[in-house]
Amino acid sequence: MQVSRGLEDVIIKTTSLTFIDGEKGILRYRGYDIQDLVKASYEELIYLMLYGELPNKEELEKVKGIINESYEVPESVINVLFSLGRSCDPLGMMETAFGAMASIYDPKWDRNTDKETALKIIAKASTITCNIMRSKEGLKPRTPEPSESYAKSFLRSTFDREPRADEIRAMNASLILYTDHEVPASTTAGLVTASTLSDMYSCIVSALSALKGPLHGGAAEGAFKQFQEIGSPDKVEEWFSETMKEKKRIMGFGHRVYKTYDPRARIFKELADSLSSKNPKAREYYVIASKLEEVGLRELHERKLYPNTDFYSGIVFYSIGFPVYMFTPLFALARMLGWTSHFIEYVEEQHRLIRPRAAYVGPDRRAFKPIEERSKKV
Repeated sequence: MQVSRGLEDVIIKTTSLTFIDGEKGILRYRGYDIQDLVKASYEELIYLMLYGELPNKEELEKVKGIINESYEVPESVINVLFSLGRSCDPLGMMETAFGAMASIYDPKWDRNTDKETALKIIAKASTITCNIMRSKEGLKPRTPEPSESYAKSFLRSTFDREPRADEIRAMNASLILYTDHEVPASTTAGLVTASTLSDMYSCIVSALSALKGPLHGGAAEGAFKQFQEIGSPDKVEEWFSETMKEKKRIMGFGHRVYKTYDPRARIFKELADSLSSKNPKAREYYVIASKLEEVGLRELHERKLYPNTDFYSGIVFYSIGFPVYMFTPLFALARMLGWTSHFIEYVEEQHRLIRPRAAYVGPDRRAFKPIEERSKKV
């Protein structure tokens, strides 16, 4: 019997959401190249992923309207967030908040309302993510207020300031770039939960739990901490050499699917270059990252290891003003759209309870003995 460890290359669903060609470095959502979609608004992508086509003005305004009306999160959930303590893991805080909302809302699967449920989740995720940072920074709770864009509302509420136009563009692009990537561990975990017809909030909890693991989430944080550890561009060569000798992983290099340059990484690099020019400390990290990329490409290209989306994204987030601990929650915020789109696609089109099998390798049948007859173990 063949065992596919890690479900590698096992197809668990069909999808019309995301196409990846790892050899050619292609990523498309609903047939549109990521290089083109990143120029759109995040709200346009929300409509595309949930409804299958890019929206006209009327359709876009309807989606914006539902989101703007849905930022409010129950006070009890916010109180729980702020009671957890400033030292708590931020992704664990997000799990807690969505677990609480699962007990409050518990929406049933219904083709007539599933997409609206997803829109509400995307809105509330903004509020939760904003208040995770505000809680950890000792600030008062705040709910995003409607504005011309989801990205602007999120940044404004998180930082208590008017974000710059380039920060809004970068946040909008980051949400798009991190929206979906087929069925990685977190999406798969959520799909398993969705296959039981559990509510969509609970599916998000499952996805977040998988993302919290260091082998899935945390890569952007890990890559950024590398730059901090290196400390200076002239130390990159030495650091790289020592890291290779110790057989440690270069965070932000290599990908399970891509065997060439991750197309998202190219865009994040451009954003990091532009934003860091206005933040001297971020600029230092960008120069270190660029030098590390140069050395990595020189030494690792034969192994088909190239920068992935997490290599430069942390510099983008840091340039905007986010602390390092927020990098993974920001990934989760963006991935809410991809997760809910996959859940809806699976339940509405391909639903079947996901129930794999395991190959038994234990002992054959053994005779049971009462405890009095069992010999003493030394």
